Amino acid sequence: MRISKEPALIRQIIMDHYEFPRNKGLKNTKEYIKKNLNSEACIDNIDLEVKIEGQVIEDIRFDGVACTISTASTSILTEMMKGKTFTEANKIIDNYVSMLHGEEFDEELLEEAVAFINTSKQANRIKCATLAWDGLKEIIAKAGESNE
Repeated sequence: MRISKEPALIRQIIMDHYEFPRNKGLKNTKEYIKKNLNSEACIDNIDLEVKIEGQVIEDIRFDGVACTISTASTSILTEMMKGKTFTEANKIIDNYVSMLHGEEFDEELLEEAVAFINTSKQANRIKCATLAWDGLKEIIAKAGESNE
């Protein structure tokens, strides 16, 4: 079954990640790169923490206050990105952003993140759905520069 074709499953995934967010709670240790992310268009104000070993995302966590879309998309992001190389993570992020803008994307690559497929119909929600994803992309870019 393809998630994107099942509205009830889409709602279930989003609500599950909103009500029971994964990887919520910060470590606040020096091993983690921390970035604050907020949206002037919504209540979203989250801190994203990423532990990187070489070019691999070892751990990723978040905390803060955010709307349903932002919380759920961040929760899914944290589950998907653990153990991913920078190259793998960027490919997933790029596919996710393409999906949100109604462009071609690889549904299998996005796993549960495909639940946000209809976000493009509400352009004002795209920022909520991409807040943490954009933040992770920035963290990866900076970490990649420092590893060169």
